[in-house]
Amino acid sequence: MKHDKHVVLIDDESDVVEAVSEMLELEGFSVSGFTDPNAGLRSLDHHCQSVVLCDVKMPDVDGLTLVTAIQHRAPQVPVLLMSGHGDIPMAIEAIKLGAFDFLEKPLNADELIEKLNLAVTHCQQSQPSETDNASSASALPIESVIIGQSKSMDIVRQQVMALAHTGVDTIINGETGTGKEVIARALHDFSCRKEKPFVAINCGGMTESIIESELFGHEAGSFTSANKKRIGKIEQASGGTLFLDEIESMPIAVQIKLLRVIQERAIERVGGNTLIPVDIVVIAASKADLASLGESGEFRSDLFYRLNIASLHLPPLRQRKEDILVLFRHFVVQASLKYKTRPSTIYPEQSQQLSRHDWPGNVRELRNVADRFVLGIVGDGFDLTSPTGEGVGDDFAFEKQMEQYEKNVLTEALIESSGNINEVSNKLNLPRKTLYRKMKKHQLDKDSFKD
Repeated sequence: MKHDKHVVLIDDESDVVEAVSEMLELEGFSVSGFTDPNAGLRSLDHHCQSVVLCDVKMPDVDGLTLVTAIQHRAPQVPVLLMSGHGDIPMAIEAIKLGAFDFLEKPLNADELIEKLNLAVTHCQQSQPSETDNASSASALPIESVIIGQSKSMDIVRQQVMALAHTGVDTIINGETGTGKEVIARALHDFSCRKEKPFVAINCGGMTESIIESELFGHEAGSFTSANKKRIGKIEQASGGTLFLDEIESMPIAVQIKLLRVIQERAIERVGGNTLIPVDIVVIAASKADLASLGESGEFRSDLFYRLNIASLHLPPLRQRKEDILVLFRHFVVQASLKYKTRPSTIYPEQSQQLSRHDWPGNVRELRNVADRFVLGIVGDGFDLTSPTGEGVGDDFAFEKQMEQYEKNVLTEALIESSGNINEVSNKLNLPRKTLYRKMKKHQLDKDSFKD
């Protein structure tokens, strides 16, 4: 079964399966619940993209046995174990055998949801594609390449898919760190040129002579150190895509030569006299307004208009706050795979810290923070503070007070009704599903309030 957020829930107690399933479905997961571990195991196959959430200790089956069996049947499926306090040593041993993580009972709803989200992200990133033999990234859906759930990123994805099929020269605008090269690669990978070269060059910080040789190549003996012929980046990209990053930094003299290449689709190597045809799509990226630079004479207006057949604008991260946690979770999983460690839980107060930060370095800064978070180190600039609430601020303290008030109201109603859910639902004017979700959040068990 394939679903974006599918959980296979295994617990021998039907009440637990029912309650946890209801809570997870309210949080946007689809759940297949099993009280029989063997039936849950049979529901998995080598190609499924599910996450398994199962109890450690069940009749005739323990967590170690189940983790081993799942790894043999569906090795790419992350397994989260639920353990009572006495079963934690077994859960830790299971992690050594390859389990993704474990949660101690009674379950904390926020921690459960966050760890499941991390496991889903891990599964999506490590899942082999049905077209594994193909080298192209276009085997992945566009949402796995350009990540974000904001409306602005939906628009960017639509523009990328439309432009990729046209093969037109394009300018990508955006602040430093917004991911302009990711977009350029997506334009290439989702185009008919995907099997051909994607050649990138950063125009910033290069002298005129160096960038000219890099772009156009040179003939042997064309200057003192030119001992042999060199193929330039434009020629290397023929048949594919040439990506010019920080094009606003390109010297004016080189801009003139580039304009001729774009007009004629042919180059001359430095020191040569032969026109060499090239078949390229040019994607340029700039953090500056090229039109304004053209008006001031700092950039060739004719080159701008040649390149600006199509344009894409990447909004800064501070303008798409709803993407921050999705991206951060993605980077945490990537860093965990890179550094061979388990993804750390992201607590609600840490999510608030991420949302409040302005991210002047945009997505690049967010990735660095995720790396430090996984490694448990502190660097220059913004870092997540302790999940205890220390240093989080007044907003967090107020939210904790409101949560405590909510818990007190629920507890009082449960005491007065002796744990009768119908009475509590009517008394507080809460739908049963909402009531169950809030009880799970505050770890309130109706049975403990019965006479």
